[in-house]
Amino acid sequence: MKVKEPQPQYIVDHSGNKSFVVLKVSEYEQMLTDLHDLALMAERRTEDAIPLSEFERELCAEGRI
Repeated sequence: MKVKEPQPQYIVDHSGNKSFVVLKVSEYEQMLTDLHDLALMAERRTEDAIPLSEFERELCAEGRI
């Protein structure tokens, strides 16, 4: 999966220092989604893992797959 890098534009102040960033809405929304996913991963990193086969059985039992 190739990740598309954001193409930011910068607004500079009178001294030429970058003050603001302009992104496409889709790029901004993707960044928010990625940030949310990373936060969830950090919260769940201490949870016990289960084998994939067990997870698949649970999904089948719930009728999800």
